[in-house]
Amino acid sequence: MGLTRQYLRYAPAALFGLVASARGNAALVGLRGERGRCVAVPACEHVFVWDTRKGEKVLILKGLKQEVSCLCPSPDGLHLAVGYEDGSIRIFSLLSGEANVTFNGHKAAVTALQYDHLGGRLVSGSKDTDVIVWDVINESGLYRLRGHKDAVTQVLFLKEKNLLVTSGKDTLVKWWDLDTQHCFKTLVGHRTEVWGMALISEEKRLITGSADSELRVWDITYIQEVKDPDEPESKKSKGSSPGAEENTEEDETLELDECPEERLVKCSKVGSIMREGRDRVVTLATDRTGKILACHGTDSVLEVFSVLSEEEVQKKLEKKMKKARKKAKQNSEEEPERSVELSLQEEIQRVTNIRASSKIKSFDLILSPKGELKIVLLLQNNIIESYNLNLSAQVPQAVRVSKITIGGHRSDVRTLAFSSDNIAILSAAAESVKIWNRSTLQCIRTMDCEYALCSLFVPGDRQVIIGTKTGKLQLYDLASGSLMETLDGHDGAVWSIALSPDQRGFVTGGADKCVKFWEFELVKDESSIQKRLSMKHVRILQLDEDVLCVRYSPNQKLLAVSLLDCTVKIFYVDTLKFFLSLYGHKLPVLCMDISYDGTLIATGSADRNVKIWGLDFGDCHRSLFAHDDSVMYLQFVAKSHLFFTAGKDGKIKQWDADKFEHIQTLEGHHQEVWCLALSPNGDYVVSASHDKSLRLWERTREPLVLEEEREMQREAEYEESVAKEEQPVVAGETQGETGLAGKKTIETIKAAERIMEAIELYREEMAKLKEHKAICKAAGKEVPFPVNPILRAYGNITPSAYVLEVFKKVKSSELEESLLVLPFSYVPDLLRLFNEYIHLGSEVELLCRALLFLLKIHFGQITSNHMLVTVIENLKKTTISRVSEARDVLGFNMAGLQYLKREIEAKDEVAFFADATDRFEEKKRKRKKKEKEKMVLAVL
Repeated sequence: MGLTRQYLRYAPAALFGLVASARGNAALVGLRGERGRCVAVPACEHVFVWDTRKGEKVLILKGLKQEVSCLCPSPDGLHLAVGYEDGSIRIFSLLSGEANVTFNGHKAAVTALQYDHLGGRLVSGSKDTDVIVWDVINESGLYRLRGHKDAVTQVLFLKEKNLLVTSGKDTLVKWWDLDTQHCFKTLVGHRTEVWGMALISEEKRLITGSADSELRVWDITYIQEVKDPDEPESKKSKGSSPGAEENTEEDETLELDECPEERLVKCSKVGSIMREGRDRVVTLATDRTGKILACHGTDSVLEVFSVLSEEEVQKKLEKKMKKARKKAKQNSEEEPERSVELSLQEEIQRVTNIRASSKIKSFDLILSPKGELKIVLLLQNNIIESYNLNLSAQVPQAVRVSKITIGGHRSDVRTLAFSSDNIAILSAAAESVKIWNRSTLQCIRTMDCEYALCSLFVPGDRQVIIGTKTGKLQLYDLASGSLMETLDGHDGAVWSIALSPDQRGFVTGGADKCVKFWEFELVKDESSIQKRLSMKHVRILQLDEDVLCVRYSPNQKLLAVSLLDCTVKIFYVDTLKFFLSLYGHKLPVLCMDISYDGTLIATGSADRNVKIWGLDFGDCHRSLFAHDDSVMYLQFVAKSHLFFTAGKDGKIKQWDADKFEHIQTLEGHHQEVWCLALSPNGDYVVSASHDKSLRLWERTREPLVLEEEREMQREAEYEESVAKEEQPVVAGETQGETGLAGKKTIETIKAAERIMEAIELYREEMAKLKEHKAICKAAGKEVPFPVNPILRAYGNITPSAYVLEVFKKVKSSELEESLLVLPFSYVPDLLRLFNEYIHLGSEVELLCRALLFLLKIHFGQITSNHMLVTVIENLKKTTISRVSEARDVLGFNMAGLQYLKREIEAKDEVAFFADATDRFEEKKRKRKKKEKEKMVLAVL
């Protein structure tokens, strides 16, 4: 085997230029004990936590590869659940920024997440139409609920009852009883998709928003409350008892027999509130208290409503009654009192409309104890805005408190450039040019511009030139951040700009079928005595087609021009005579570059191919199928024949133009990559994409071997295919309404393999031990027993203890799926080992969970196996005794803690935990009030 050429790996160094992605939702989080100040927003695969007051990034919750699609903070404010495009969910600690738990269950993007009021359970809805309930404390999935026919849009837990409400794009709102895990009611009153849903008035009302300007309001009545108001909450059973049923039948006049699903909840439409927006509801939500309701459509207006509490409703009713009585008296004494009712519009009142600076993608709101509403808006154009709304004012007006914009462009970055010292990066979009410091990733300058298409740093790095869509050339001075000059360069868009190798001028190509040559010159400035830089038009080359790209050869003898007729024409620079035509692409060449020694030219086209040509004769050396979509940008690495390409498929690839090899793929962007720039020393690559992010890639010192790279690629493909394998179809079997929460992944398969290996080791060791005993007996003395190196590494533990160690290391969320993959031949051994462990009282909870699951899935085989009858009998005895012991311990500890709580309360006469802080705040307020009064008296 000959020598393999070594390359150096490029690795992701940073993601910048992004304030927030518009894919997911914004969520206010309580960092450092202060609610309503920090907001968590999705940023491609990461989650950024911004301090809205300072406009600073406080925390980055690092993701893996997939884009974030949904966020939900836990009720205690210490954790954040993050849903991703591939259906996985990770729970981050907001204190450490670490991801503690990962849940894999969905096959497509997570679209909705919600914690229950205690934070012990998490429910997720997805594009794959499934709803999964997860146990956050045990870090495992509880069950999967199937029933929706399209993507789930919202999921809500009901506080009082063990119920769940879900809405979907299939126009349905479904009610689930989580005790029996079935859907007992479906609301079918919507003509179009249900996009949002919220519970108000202490969960007595449900509001749904769909594709029209109506917010439908539904009244919820819990049937069990109707039955017996005196019955205590704890004794109420979800399934109705026969006695209770008779009562209800009398009340409801046989209505329940016709609608058996209305045994738990009755849901009837009361009316609707009209929104001002004409389009679909995008987000509909309430604050945590349920007093404020807000929603927005696909436009820039957020509509805020106030929901009256029961006391306020009563007061209003009394006022209305008084008025009605007065009227009755005035009209005629005998007129009977009419029934007075509040209309829905009076109960849910419009507060105000907040108009943002751009389209709203999502929002979150929090009501402070002082009655001030804090609202944070995530906008479509990479901005976060926060507003304050004083509800106690006569006419509440929203005041914009802050706006986070500096960290990114409003639209897609279309052009990038590196300064000659590798330090500054220029990025330009439709509205502004920004200069970034490469090492700190801070934005140093922001200058307004027209729609930018191409750019370059003027030699000396003190000025930059931008070519625009309208054909103008704009020259900016970086020191002052001002526009120095604007020239009309072309009659159409300036598609390309290239600096001449002698650095005295540059060339531009435009949609007006011209290539223009420019020189830098110093002109006298009218306003000052100093001269300033300007651009002078020197020559013009008229062509038959629009010019898409221009490039100089390094010796400045040749100029390559890519045209709309799919060819690249090469001219002599001095005489502008035609030299070569590179013909072969099926679609226009969008990008090209010439190598440092002028021997090769590489062209990237909209036909997804890259062709490598020799510049001496114009012969095509090789055509490479480069991307799955148009090749948008191509550039050689300095002093080498390696080049990078960027494609509309979201990938950046590195190639070797001598060996025609694909070296590596830089994956990170989630949408089309528009452009990239290489630093003059070749150590850095910066790229810009439609996902609004700029990414920096750094050349590491790590060598990259192509064979190894291919091997890793194949492994990744295999792992992906394993995870995608469907469960075998059993004839005549239909999918039930509920199922297992987890899904088969490469991790669950690996965990199952580890368990299998551990059991095999246990079998071998037990056989060896038997042999050893026989040898000892025959020899009549103790012969030394060789210890297995694995067991020695674990500290000379027994083989059975080793199996338990392996078991404990399986992630809680992957346990069921791992056991599902495990072949039955290993189950008898496992059951015997479980009996041994539970008898010793070790890991009772974990083992019982595994045991019950194994019994459930292998019930037929276990019961028909006579060898296992005694094992199961023994397990039954030991398990029941050990579980009741564990329950007693828990009960004792709970009682002990409650006793301690009472003792402490009695001793200090202080309410425990939360009450103490409330009282402290109250005291503080009173003290401040007294001090103010004293000051006023002193002044008087």
